[in-house]
Amino acid sequence: MPTAPHPQNTDELYQALQENDRRPYGRARTVTAEELVDVAEQFAEPRPLVHALLELQEAYTYGSEPRKSPVVFARLLTLFDEQPDVFDERLRHTLFWRFKWVANALVALPEMPLPSLRQWLTEMRDRYEKAGLELQPYYGQAYRLAAHVGEDADLAFELWAGRARTRLSDCEACEICERALYHLTAGDDERALRVWEPVLAGKESCQEEPVRSISYALLPLLRTGRTDRARELHLTGYRACRRNPSMSGEVGRHLEFCALTGNEARGLELLAENRNLFDDVDSPQDLLAFLTGVEVLLQRVELLGHGDLPAAGPAGRTWTVAGLGAEVRGRADDLAARFDARNGTTAHTDRRRARLDRAPLLDTLRLTLRARDLDDVAPATPSAAPARTATAVPEQLTELIIRARELDEKGHPDATVCWARLRALVAAPGYVHPDDPAVGPLERLRADLLDDEASRAALRDRFDEAAALHEAAASRYDEAGAPGHAVLARACALLPAAGIPAEHADGAEAKAAALTAAHAALVRLHEETSGLAPYLEARLLRLRATALGLRLQTSRNEEHAAPVFAEVDLLLDFATRHGIAGQVSGALLLRASAHAVSGDLPAAVTEIDALLDRLKAHGPAWHLPRTLGLRGRIQLGLRDAQAAHTDLAESLRLAAEWPSDTVDTARLHGDLAEAALHLGRPDEALRHLTRSAELELRHGSRSDAYCAYSNAARLSLDLERVEDCIALLDSVLAEPDVVAGEVDDRLVAELRLTRARALHAGADLKAATAEFAALAAESAGWDDDPGSHAGIAAETAVLLAEGGEFGPAREAADQALAAHARAPRYEKLSNCLRELARLQAQQQGADGLADALAHLADAGRVADEARAAGYEAHGRSLDSALAYEHGRVNAYAAEYESALAALDKALALLGEPEAGDDRAGEWAECVRLAAVVEGNYLERADAALSRLDGAVSRLTALGHTEEAAALTSLAARLRDEE
Repeated sequence: MPTAPHPQNTDELYQALQENDRRPYGRARTVTAEELVDVAEQFAEPRPLVHALLELQEAYTYGSEPRKSPVVFARLLTLFDEQPDVFDERLRHTLFWRFKWVANALVALPEMPLPSLRQWLTEMRDRYEKAGLELQPYYGQAYRLAAHVGEDADLAFELWAGRARTRLSDCEACEICERALYHLTAGDDERALRVWEPVLAGKESCQEEPVRSISYALLPLLRTGRTDRARELHLTGYRACRRNPSMSGEVGRHLEFCALTGNEARGLELLAENRNLFDDVDSPQDLLAFLTGVEVLLQRVELLGHGDLPAAGPAGRTWTVAGLGAEVRGRADDLAARFDARNGTTAHTDRRRARLDRAPLLDTLRLTLRARDLDDVAPATPSAAPARTATAVPEQLTELIIRARELDEKGHPDATVCWARLRALVAAPGYVHPDDPAVGPLERLRADLLDDEASRAALRDRFDEAAALHEAAASRYDEAGAPGHAVLARACALLPAAGIPAEHADGAEAKAAALTAAHAALVRLHEETSGLAPYLEARLLRLRATALGLRLQTSRNEEHAAPVFAEVDLLLDFATRHGIAGQVSGALLLRASAHAVSGDLPAAVTEIDALLDRLKAHGPAWHLPRTLGLRGRIQLGLRDAQAAHTDLAESLRLAAEWPSDTVDTARLHGDLAEAALHLGRPDEALRHLTRSAELELRHGSRSDAYCAYSNAARLSLDLERVEDCIALLDSVLAEPDVVAGEVDDRLVAELRLTRARALHAGADLKAATAEFAALAAESAGWDDDPGSHAGIAAETAVLLAEGGEFGPAREAADQALAAHARAPRYEKLSNCLRELARLQAQQQGADGLADALAHLADAGRVADEARAAGYEAHGRSLDSALAYEHGRVNAYAAEYESALAALDKALALLGEPEAGDDRAGEWAECVRLAAVVEGNYLERADAALSRLDGAVSRLTALGHTEEAAALTSLAARLRDEE
């Protein structure tokens, strides 16, 4: 299929070649390159054809199609022999450089006979000698062939490494990698890493480096104890090679690294992300390296007993780890055997076996913020039982049923363990219900199980499911002759039913109304029912109080507080009279919560302290974690972060003693994260946020999990842990429900926005701009939220300008302004427009001045709108910042008088700083730039020095020594130049 209009002349052809060169390597670029060769052949001039063939060979080389690269080069070589004058010095250099590309391509093909490989190297040597070129590049290729074959590599290395580099030598980074690999093969990890250091440190790089070197250096780093460095390089290196067919071997080595560091689950995740490589890699050598890395991972997962886990393999069928392992093993064994047959050695089989025989180097190394194990990647199944239990589960069926009901009556959390065991027994084929009056009919047990299942669904906010299950349980209780339980089940259905319309309505008002109706229905049901057992009636009273408590929490209406306390008093009086300890503490907890929601935090603390004393003395003990958690949240409201942290940590410790769904531990971790942030411990906060997200995910609360992951990603970005942020978001965005579009699109957009910002912070401007542009296009359709679109479009405009794409940047800015007109974002738009002006003037000088001033004119209108609306900026004043930018933009364009006038205006708007003034830095920077313009460019040194000396005196007197030091340094330089 054509990917671009056919050029009609050579100028259009060259333009098309340049455009194609900006595309990422892959089928789209390759197909376009093939079409452009066809077009070039139609012109009478041979030079356009040379350029088109060179572009095509590059597309084949870096698109992992080694079989086609030599064919294209043969055409180029023929053109060179027939019309050497067509090749200027640059084209001639490129031609001789690419002899090496062909050598590498031929080595990668096992069907290419070894004599043919050596014949090509002879051809390369003869051509180089004839052209008067040094032979170091030839010896480099000879060494690569020897290392590949596994014979005479030491001699070949000396013949190459001992020669001086030439203009046609591989780049310094690639040669460093080859030398390091030589020492690595010899078993000298330390020496290999010393050789690699310039590349791993980013001092030497090229298109393939440091990504290639990183993938090889991971295991030596582990073996020499540099685990943190290995983790860091894994994150940066993997992101640079993922899904890239020409780097499939590198991907395979990252999978191997995961397998040998206890990160098998991450390995399977990365394998799924690179599923395309099974089909897209046309290089047998690269494919062998990839498949062997895949096999190391799958072999490890299967050894750990997870061979039945799903795995991502070649498209067209569903794979398990074991099944894919067998497929990969067969393909890789065949490839290794073909290479060895061609080479007459066993080198490839031996190297492959060495990789497969490696034992794990670490039991566990946390590679990303999202710590997952193999159980986490298993298909989701209903939880059979809580993770821990405080009591033994009876083995005898009658005793088990009786014990479950006794525990349930008390509200004991271990009831869920018994219900889970009973659920499994009842569902098993051949279940026989006890014929015992003490346990009642099977229908009663089925009702109990439905009721327990409904309660668990409600805990996970699955309101429709919970309400339906409670109603089903009520019907079965009626059939089983348990009317009291039927009434309570119907009462339990009313609260989750109140949550259903709230999910689909706008605002808190609808939810408050639904809860009011639910409370009224509960009261009617209570009034119409008599003869309830005390523990059932206490539960009904608890539901009444809970409905009003939730209404108060939703509405925050003071008028809704008194009814809550009245209902709580009814429950407390009833539970006290009947000695129902769990409901007494439940009532006291509700009262403390109501005080907290009403804003009376001291009263809440008094209530909860008394409750804690009661629980410690009389129990029930399982209420302690929840009560401590509430006190921790109240302490956060009182801004006592240390006390909050202490309570929350103790709550989390106690929660571990009970079944997993007794306490909302995910919320505890989230609250601990907030406390840790207030205490200035962001790394701890990050750990709690990710743990909270993991727990939410395991409990099925996926939206809550993604919100927690989003918070963790933003925090990691704030901490400048850029690669951690990107790796976390890459993992979350690859979740099946996210990919399938089943998650709220705004939440997903928020995750993608943070990822785009992280890419920008990580200097991946191209990827960041592409993501921002996609988000800007999508958010343009958010008619209900034009303000968010304005912000996204503004950020997109700045990134486009950073990349020099000022036309598209202007278009994005216009989109932002249009959305801003509907939902003002004064500061965001002003910052964007000023930055666009600065970038255009900085990059284009006087040629960009007109467009830069147009941006500033728009920023001026935004500032005028903000002033008229009474808006106060959170950061710099929009007016002073605008005047300063006028100064900077004019300075870039060499309009120095205009620049100085604008800077003086900015200084007048700012006014001289006062003691404790947080604008001192902005004022000092404005003075500095004005002095530079005045002294250096307008050559008014005396005026500039007078300005600086006055500013230094004022800043020093006010104690702004750091700001004064910069101005003092500038003044000294100006005096030296006089």
